[in-house]
Amino acid sequence: MNTKVEKIENNVVKIEVTVPAETFKAAMKKSYEKNAARFSVPGFRKGKAPMSVIEKYYGEGVFYEDAINFAVEETYPKAIEENNITPVDYPELDVIQIGKDIDLIYSAKVTVKPEVKLGQYKGVEASKISYLVTDEDVESEINMLKEKNARIITKENGTIEKGDTAVIDFEGFIDGTPFEGGKGENYELVIGSGTFIPGFEDQLVGAKTGETVDVNVTFPEDYHAEELKGKPALFKVTVHEIKAKEYPVVDDEFAKEVSEFDTLDELKADLRKKLEEQNGERAKREFEDQVIAKVVESSEVEIPEAMVNQEIDYMIKDMDYRLRYQGLNIDQYTQMMGITMDHLRSDLKEMATSRVKTGLVLEAIAKAENITATEEEINERAEEIAKRYGTKDVEKMKSAILESQRTLIAEEIVNNKVIDLVVKKSNIIG
Repeated sequence: MNTKVEKIENNVVKIEVTVPAETFKAAMKKSYEKNAARFSVPGFRKGKAPMSVIEKYYGEGVFYEDAINFAVEETYPKAIEENNITPVDYPELDVIQIGKDIDLIYSAKVTVKPEVKLGQYKGVEASKISYLVTDEDVESEINMLKEKNARIITKENGTIEKGDTAVIDFEGFIDGTPFEGGKGENYELVIGSGTFIPGFEDQLVGAKTGETVDVNVTFPEDYHAEELKGKPALFKVTVHEIKAKEYPVVDDEFAKEVSEFDTLDELKADLRKKLEEQNGERAKREFEDQVIAKVVESSEVEIPEAMVNQEIDYMIKDMDYRLRYQGLNIDQYTQMMGITMDHLRSDLKEMATSRVKTGLVLEAIAKAENITATEEEINERAEEIAKRYGTKDVEKMKSAILESQRTLIAEEIVNNKVIDLVVKKSNIIG
């Protein structure tokens, strides 16, 4: 096999591959074995006609398509490896020469990973970041614990207040006529949640159990149902039940119930410590992001459209995966948002471009600094991931992870090392 490589334009090369006649002859035989059963030739049972007879009857090129595919599958990976080419997309193939008992010559035009011209990545200046924990922050945590440990009680004689949950029946009318989707029974509405149209919940404040209230509202101009946009409506609302939250008294007994501490002061001290740790991690991440952003900005690279599109594909796939945990999928999401898939892809393009450039710059720094991931590091990381699954057979899970995610794990380790290097070599200002 002989190859010639020609640079057509930035990030695009054309590889001309000459496949020896004997290799192509073997590919033709494989094509015959795959397709022989499809052909009927007079005088032979279907699938039993010799290759030469089928070629004579249907034409020499009858087996070319699959033979070319077999030959390319065998030779193209070798061609890119021998020439140190890293494709980022599928090749565009063109057959230059083909025939029986002669060399097959084809060209593969392919987009390749771009070269990165690194800017400054040592001594980058970045602003110091810190977040203080205030008494209000600690109280907010206490309030969340109160909320989590609140009891739901039914108001027997009281009225609806903000924060209560009202169990209601409702029916909506426009110009005295009920409209589709405007009716509900035993609906649990949290007053003040903003679940219903503006003004609806406010008009229920003060209502009692068993009471029927007229609620007058106007649908917003941007309401999702076209026939209701901007329309005034009357809702007949019957209150069946009022539920309220009864909050615990915040004292030492509360601390004992919700934590391992004996006093409220100890609980607050622990909450403050955890918030300080979280703020420290947040400040560390944001400082790293600031440094990496400056390093990426100072570097030059022409990013192929194919790489951006692949990143967008990944982002949409990831979005769809997360939506499914909420009982939705990407198609339902775009319908709800009133956008097309093309619109979504366009919205994601800037972020995808940034991600691709960041990845290329980190990879270039790793190459410049000879940063790699050792087998020991890869194995340790795989074991960490395996333990998260909570499986009893950690080793079996680890083996499966190494088989399917080894490359991704190695990339993660290398990227983290690069980020550590760049951050350690940076200069804090301010």
